[in-house]
Amino acid sequence: MTLSLGTNATEATLTRHRVKGDVCPYSGMCVTCLDGCVGYCEIAKSAVRGKEFLYPQPFGQVTAASQKDYPVDLSHFNIMGTAVGAHGIEADSDVAIFPAVNLQTRLGAGGDLKLRLPVVIAAMGSTNVAANNWEHLAAGAAISGVGISIGENVCGMDPNLELKEGRVVRSPDLARRVKVFQDWYRGYGFIAVQANVEDGRLGVQEYAIEKLGVEAVEVKWGQGAKDIGGEVKLGSLERALQLKSRGYIVLPDPTDPQVAASYREGAFKEFERHSRIGMVSEESFHGRVEELRRAGAKYIFLKTGAYRPADLARAVKFASDAKLDLLTVDGAGGGTGMSPWRMMNEWGVPTVYLEAMLTKYLDRLAAKGAYIPPVAMAGGFTLEDHMFKGLALGAPHIKAIGMSRSPLAAAMVGRFVGERVNEGKVPTEYKKYGERLEQVFALALEVKGLVGDRYADLPVGAVGVYTYFERLAQGLRQLMCGARKFSLDLITRDDLAALTREAAEITGIRYLMEVDAEEVEEILG
Repeated sequence: MTLSLGTNATEATLTRHRVKGDVCPYSGMCVTCLDGCVGYCEIAKSAVRGKEFLYPQPFGQVTAASQKDYPVDLSHFNIMGTAVGAHGIEADSDVAIFPAVNLQTRLGAGGDLKLRLPVVIAAMGSTNVAANNWEHLAAGAAISGVGISIGENVCGMDPNLELKEGRVVRSPDLARRVKVFQDWYRGYGFIAVQANVEDGRLGVQEYAIEKLGVEAVEVKWGQGAKDIGGEVKLGSLERALQLKSRGYIVLPDPTDPQVAASYREGAFKEFERHSRIGMVSEESFHGRVEELRRAGAKYIFLKTGAYRPADLARAVKFASDAKLDLLTVDGAGGGTGMSPWRMMNEWGVPTVYLEAMLTKYLDRLAAKGAYIPPVAMAGGFTLEDHMFKGLALGAPHIKAIGMSRSPLAAAMVGRFVGERVNEGKVPTEYKKYGERLEQVFALALEVKGLVGDRYADLPVGAVGVYTYFERLAQGLRQLMCGARKFSLDLITRDDLAALTREAAEITGIRYLMEVDAEEVEEILG
């Protein structure tokens, strides 16, 4: 499968073709590459600016996800409704109405982590786009009653970080991020702190538990958008030297006098900071889980990415043996940060394929009587039909859907529109609704009722996050009502039908033309 704009030009990297239409399908190059072209495509831009064009542009100001059109995705399944009966509620037309659908779910080995909606906002760390919108996103998560994780490298990137013998003793940025959620927490959801290799060396999670009152921590085995550590850009030599001193990989090496001289001459304007890749072993994993429990962690999660099947099997088995409180599995195709663009499109196991494997592995452990951790499935989920399909495809094991890019988009838009409205500059797109926040945002008054006198202090983008999640909630309730399933635990794989033989073969979901075959025979006699 190819990218929608050709493999050598895409809006993600602000590149294009010189000619329109006539593009080589494999190389992505213009059919005629002209001597004298100023250079618009990725090859050309790379010839001038090199590795800068590995990443989506403008770096740090956008979120990006794969453009690849996978052979099988969630659109290759349809949700099955029925005209008969109701599950989880009285089969009465006056009772079995969609507002009665219960969307609450529980995570944790003991089932004591309550979510008002089946959503976990998967970790976003030190990227500018996440940092700049964190208050809005975290407050929105808290008032919506969903889970949210603080991603990797937040402490390491904190300009005001204080270390003692190489360990964190104070991080104002991490403290700020935790406090935003805690300040708006309403009894549902959670805030977790994730850690990568550098975070582990700095003792980030121990600091979060002991000093910030964090109860949930997450061990990270990568993500669905990339198979290397996180990266950000650094805009000064001083910042590059600071991050290098904290143990990060910084390119080019700011301690090299020639590099420093090139930077001062203006040959390049930014350094790259990269994180190390983890080295997973069963012994070290269980050792780390025990360390966190001794440190006081109440809940321990594992987040894994779109790695090869054997790695997924390891994640499932280790999470089961350690009796973890949540396993998040992130399929290829998603993304929120600044993953290398080609990597985001061309590596890893896509979401549908990964969830099919995951379900098979979990079923196998369940058949042996093993502990099955609550699971969140992530990887490109944005709307209510995606949520239903994700829950059904991995039933009964999937307890929540992991999202990142779409809640972040809701926070960004909510912040931007809300700030313009408060300044008396309502964007043209929304002027038809009114001039005040309570007129422009459909649920602003509902949010005001939830938070009471503190409404004026609520980050305005949180209203956008809450409103977005409430749209998803009503849409999901409607789909579940049509399937006659009135609580999440009643959703089964039979609530889906595969539209192609290939989709059926990959997932084990029945092909549409064979659904209900036995019951049809019985009805027709």
